[in-house]
Formats: sequence, C-alpha cells, structure tokens
Amino acid sequence: MQTLQVLSLTLLSILAGKAQTLRPGKCPQPPVQANFDAARYLGKWYEIQKLPAVFQKGQCSTATYSLKSPGLVGVLNRELLADNTVSSITGHAKAKNLSEPAKLEVTFFEDSPPSPYWVLSTDYEGHSVVYSCTDVLAASHVDFAWILSREPALSEEKLTELYSVFTSNGINIDVMTVTNQSRELCSNMPDWA
Repeated sequence: MQTLQVLSLTLLSILAGKAQTLRPGKCPQPPVQANFDAARYLGKWYEIQKLPAVFQKGQCSTATYSLKSPGLVGVLNRELLADNTVSSITGHAKAKNLSEPAKLEVTFFEDSPPSPYWVLSTDYEGHSVVYSCTDVLAASHVDFAWILSREPALSEEKLTELYSVFTSNGINIDVMTVTNQSRELCSNMPDWA
C-alpha cells in the first residue's frame, strides 16, 4: 500500500511539474453538443485558449479536420515553436458510440490508447468548446480544454459565454492560457490565414 502511495505521489508530482491540470476526484461528465454533425465540423480551427498541456508548447496552433472515410475523421494539428519551426502531428478521430457522436476518441500513435475529445458546444461556423479528461489512479484526473474558432480571434463577450460552458459543468479553467494568433507571429505557419 505504501508503495502505491509513493508511486501515486511521484506521478502526481511529475504531472504537476509538466504544467498538466491534475485535479482531485474522477472526471466530470459534462453534456456534449446535441445532434453533433461531424461533416459540419470539418475544416480548420484556430486554438484561442487552452488548459496547459505538456504536448502543446507552441503558439499559432491550428487543428484541421478532414473526412478520411465514413465515420473516420483525419486530424492535423500544427503549432509554431519558440525556435520558429512548425511542429505538426497527424491522427484520426471517431465516435466511440454512434449514439453520442460528439464524444470522439482521438489517436495519434498506433500503439497508444485513444484520448477523449468531447465537443461540448459548437456553432460549426464560429466557435467550438472541447474537453478531454482521463481518470488517474481512481482518486484524481487530468483534464484538457480548448476554445477553438474559425477565425484567429474571438470577442471578449464570446469568450465569457464560452467559459460558462466549462464552469457550469464543474470544469475548472482558472489556469486557461491564451494562444498567440497574431498575424505578425503566425505568418510563418503554412496555411495559417
């Protein structure tokens, strides 16, 4: 038992040191977008804000979704790193259960388990609110959250409205960070504009 506690504390320390958002308790189960239409969701989305994630260190981040085959969405994520190089990763997403199409699972590596990608809210043409959460050792969870837009910016009024999608469902976004999407910085990104 003591070994498990030490292992748990070590894991928690590592995650905390990597700026992950580790929270006590199990993952929240927020409602997702009703009648989600993956075909309308395809295309490019600009990352406006996010909870810190060890796998995302850059700015000018975009996610582009394309139809690979019926029920399978291609994912291309790009970001501009501090050394002015572009980092990209490709993967795919599919609904875990066809009765809940807004609860997607994303895979980037063949041998890795899929990660949840839940679309909590979208109007398809302007914004998307996305949440991902994984339980850790039955006593805590690691969560990720993104606010995406079809344009590189959203108004403060819209951001306030979108924050409430998270907070009204018990999702803590106190450490949400802004992604720089300025034309001056991001013009080096392929297909940014």
